[in-house]
Amino acid sequence: MLIDNFYEVIDLKSIGENQYSVLVTLNTSHNVFKGHFPNNPVMPGVCMIQIIKELTEEIVSSKLFLEQVLNVKFMTLINPEKCNELSFSLQIDERDDVVKVKSTIEFQSAIALKMSSTFKRQ
Repeated sequence: MLIDNFYEVIDLKSIGENQYSVLVTLNTSHNVFKGHFPNNPVMPGVCMIQIIKELTEEIVSSKLFLEQVLNVKFMTLINPEKCNELSFSLQIDERDDVVKVKSTIEFQSAIALKMSSTFKRQ
C-alpha cells in the first residue's frame, strides 16, 4: 500500500470471467483527508487511481506501472465522513505484459469514478 493505513480491503471476489468486486473501507481520520480539504474532506482522484492499481496488482499477482489512462470520469465527490465504504468493480484483461482494466467506484448507489486504463507488468 503506497499510503499507509489509508484503506482496508474488506472483501475481494471474482464475480465472473476476468471480473472482480472489491469492498473497501477508508480510514476517515487519515492525514490525507485533513489536508484535502480541511473541514471538508474529499477523496483525492489520484488516491482513487492508486487504489485501483493496488487492487489490480493483488488480483494479477504482479507489480504494475500505470502506462495509460484512456478515459477517466470523476462523477461524484467522495466525502469519507458521509460514506467511508466504497465498492470497486474491475474488469481485467491480461495479455503478456499488458494489463487493461475497466473500473468503477461506487458508494451509496452513486458512481464516483469510471476509468479505462492500461498497466504494464514490471
